[in-house]
Amino acid sequence: MYAPERQQEILRLARESGRVDVLSLAEEFQVTAETVRRDLKALDRAGLVRRVHGGAIPAGRLDFEPDLAERDAVAADEKQRIARAALAELPGGEGGPGGSGSVILDAGTTAARLAAEIPLEAELTVVTHGLPVAARLADHPGLTLHLVGGRIRHRTRAAVDDWALRAYREINADVLFLATNGFSLDGGLTTPDLAEAAVKRTLIAAARRVVLLADSAKFGQQHFARFGELSDVDLLITDTGLSPDDALALERAGTEVVRA
Repeated sequence: MYAPERQQEILRLARESGRVDVLSLAEEFQVTAETVRRDLKALDRAGLVRRVHGGAIPAGRLDFEPDLAERDAVAADEKQRIARAALAELPGGEGGPGGSGSVILDAGTTAARLAAEIPLEAELTVVTHGLPVAARLADHPGLTLHLVGGRIRHRTRAAVDDWALRAYREINADVLFLATNGFSLDGGLTTPDLAEAAVKRTLIAAARRVVLLADSAKFGQQHFARFGELSDVDLLITDTGLSPDDALALERAGTEVVRA
């Protein structure tokens, strides 16, 4: 296959799936990773894709926000491992009997998976503005569950705007489990929507400890609305798709990293 033909096929795959990665493309086309990187560079120069860490996304998709079901299906195994690893960060250790403390659960598919992992007998105060998160915790008799209100964004099922901001300004939780659409050393923490970003910024200020739950595919991605820096994050829980070198770079910048 000639380079132009391969690049056309790469563009088709990127548009179909929303993202392509170097290693998978190299295996698909039986070429070296360096050849794929040259293809992506050529497509990037042509304005057809935008390169991100480990791959590329179609041009114009930088601030595309998939709906909840689509996002939950992406990196499902990695998100499940991240959620299970995050249990150890609950006040009281895995939220078991006798545990106590207060947590904020951000809206997001990985946060919802963490909610599903919290034991039924856990004793915690939980605050969330995510409807799927609250639904998964509503039957836990030991929890004091607070659902923050506001305008519900249909795409994320999350409450935003002034009601949500006012509620979060009135609390001081032990731990925040934070979600993001993208994170990078130079770009910080980003999300496509300004209203979601405003809530996330307020969440960070409302907790003594910030734990970021983000699968490795989000590393290097940058979106329109920036809501924080990696220096705001005490601990990043991600998956083994984040390379040891990248994990070391993040830790040198001051964020502890767990690769689940």
